[in-house]
Amino acid sequence: MRIEIIAKNYKLGEKLKDIIEKKLEKFARYFEDDATAKVILREINQDKDAMEITVNFGGGKIMRAEVVSDNMYDNIDLVLPKLERQVRKYRTKLGKKVKESAFDMDALYSYSEAPIEELAVGRVKKTDVRKMSVKEAISEMELLDHSFYVFINEANDLVNIVYRRAVGDVGLLDLIYWFAIFQKNLLLYTRKIKKTWFSIIEYIRNLDILIRQKQD
Repeated sequence: MRIEIIAKNYKLGEKLKDIIEKKLEKFARYFEDDATAKVILREINQDKDAMEITVNFGGGKIMRAEVVSDNMYDNIDLVLPKLERQVRKYRTKLGKKVKESAFDMDALYSYSEAPIEELAVGRVKKTDVRKMSVKEAISEMELLDHSFYVFINEANDLVNIVYRRAVGDVGLLDLIYWFAIFQKNLLLYTRKIKKTWFSIIEYIRNLDILIRQKQD
């Protein structure tokens, strides 16, 4: 597993770095060698530190957990059990994207393994997606007391989502990837239309030549 550690507004010492890497190397037993782990350390204030770990594995699967405490050393022992619980809980659904042999060994951490409850759609709601600034979208989310809000960002005309994060601040999802796919499909569709029109024009032109030849 390739491990990347990023410190934001936090001074990372070699001791903590070594501890994080060694514990993640043990956790890596669940994944193939091409898996990656991105660790973000961030100081929220003088009393609170946040640790976020995102694991990419299985050719596109993503697993993420985040914790906040008053000690970054405690955070690594809080966040890894959350990640391991997710792996073991969804073992069947993940299938061959994780190493089956890793589950023959005891879990690295102790936690309650509650049965998986299948989530179902409880309500369908239609709503308009309005154009506004990020600041206005956050205000709308707070007014509605929702955990997220979908809007069209006036800065780039793309669909964005603001959402509440576990650490207490707000995240922004910029759906550039999906817009790029839409643009690509639109371009291909436009090219097909042009090609069709050129074929029709060419057919009419040839038909006109044939009619003129018969008249002569």
